[in-house]
Amino acid sequence: MAKSKKQTTGARLGFENKLWEMADKMRGHMDSGEYKHVVLGLIFLKYISDAFQVKHDALAATADTDFTDPEDRDEYAAMNIFWVPKEARWANLQSEARQPTIGKVVDDAMVAIEKENPSLKGVLPKDYSRPSLDKTRLGELVDIIGNIDLQAKQSGVKDPLGRVYEYFLGRFAASEGKGGGEFYTPQCVVQLLVRMIEPYKGRVFDPCCGSGGMFVQSEKFVEEHGGRLGDIAVYGQESNPTTWKLAKMNLAIRGIDANLGKQNADTFHNDLHKDLKADYVLANPPFNDSDWGGQRLQDDQRWKYSTPPANNANYAWIQHFVHHLSPNGIAGFVLANGSMSTSTNSEGEIRKQIVDADLVDCMIAMPGQLFYTTQIPVCLWFLTRSKKVDKKRGYRNRKGETLFIDARRMGTLVDRVHRELSDDDLETISEVYHNWRNSKGKYEDKAGWWKSASLEEIQSHDYVLTPGRYVGAEEIEDDGIPFEEKMTKLSAELYEQFKSADKLEATIKKNLEALGYGE
Repeated sequence: MAKSKKQTTGARLGFENKLWEMADKMRGHMDSGEYKHVVLGLIFLKYISDAFQVKHDALAATADTDFTDPEDRDEYAAMNIFWVPKEARWANLQSEARQPTIGKVVDDAMVAIEKENPSLKGVLPKDYSRPSLDKTRLGELVDIIGNIDLQAKQSGVKDPLGRVYEYFLGRFAASEGKGGGEFYTPQCVVQLLVRMIEPYKGRVFDPCCGSGGMFVQSEKFVEEHGGRLGDIAVYGQESNPTTWKLAKMNLAIRGIDANLGKQNADTFHNDLHKDLKADYVLANPPFNDSDWGGQRLQDDQRWKYSTPPANNANYAWIQHFVHHLSPNGIAGFVLANGSMSTSTNSEGEIRKQIVDADLVDCMIAMPGQLFYTTQIPVCLWFLTRSKKVDKKRGYRNRKGETLFIDARRMGTLVDRVHRELSDDDLETISEVYHNWRNSKGKYEDKAGWWKSASLEEIQSHDYVLTPGRYVGAEEIEDDGIPFEEKMTKLSAELYEQFKSADKLEATIKKNLEALGYGE
């Protein structure tokens, strides 16, 4: 296994928060869900315009010596750069920012880009000229976004617009709150999933991909470990049409060539990748979805381990992931904690069969307050089709064993209601897993935190997969002080506190009597 490089879970450019505050002032009476597309559409337009302009300037600088034409579309196609027509280039938009027609100028730019780049057809927002959008505020927003690259150069940051896009996705998820951030999985959760399954090369699949965060982090992981963009093949699907467009823009910004299908679609009822067998599945499906249409799929071929209940999609998702795994594939995904222990409506039977089939590789209980959209406690599942020795990957034989990790005490509150896992937390968890999984790793159980349990032990717990059932209580370090000595000292301290309390009570009574409120 290649040594994992340190990643920061919330790396900042230094100006994103200020940029957000400036942009948010432009919102007016628009709700966050609507404003999200106004802002992210402009950031996308700025990104592809900047990428185009860099190549255009390079071609123009050498035009006299190598006879290149900076307006030759083929020069850009060869570098996988979107062709941006003159009217859609950011300089043109910026020059019109203070004009009352700026909304139409932006709409025309979006239309022109879609016309010239078929892969973006139907993806970009094109309603900036609507009367309800304040054109003065829109012009100010164009100016704000136009200054991102200048500030980024001062910060020495690579890919500033991609980073700002990702930051804004998170902020929109936070501001929309419950029911508004389904498109976004917290970055630390995605990073942990990616560090655990290590998608170096192969096919990566997310059938409920939201805004594409799993794919972005997977590509980052590959590049940080000496790989190249394109070493992994990306397949995704998203049922929400608006979120599908966000994902297309997010991946285009990163230069990630992904197959998300020609349109949004429900993966249960219209699987766009029906024959795909993925090396890696990464997903954060909707929690406890009761309206997934299960009654119409009672005899589906994916339900190998029994038919999932029609009123909860959790175990439909699990079997869907398993169905799409290659013979040596591994899946890492987020589910609500109830999925680890529920025994109602056939879920217990499905879990039993999955455990008996030796598919469960690792279970992680996560700390609360990680998600913007729900306070439901969550866990991470890792399933694999193969636990046998794999010399190529350096895997030891872990047949009949499952690793349980209780991470509920990890993480740090970043505000009153949201928690993040630190880089050290991510390193600890992923290192424990890889030491357990790999032949050269030095693994030992740690009471209260992690334990490798046998299949027989899981069966003895009625197939419940909650880590707390297995890791036990954390060992308390013995400080060497005899019990009698401790009790004598603690008792003395307690009696001193009683005396202080008596004195304080007497003082309070005396003051109350002086004010005429005595007994």
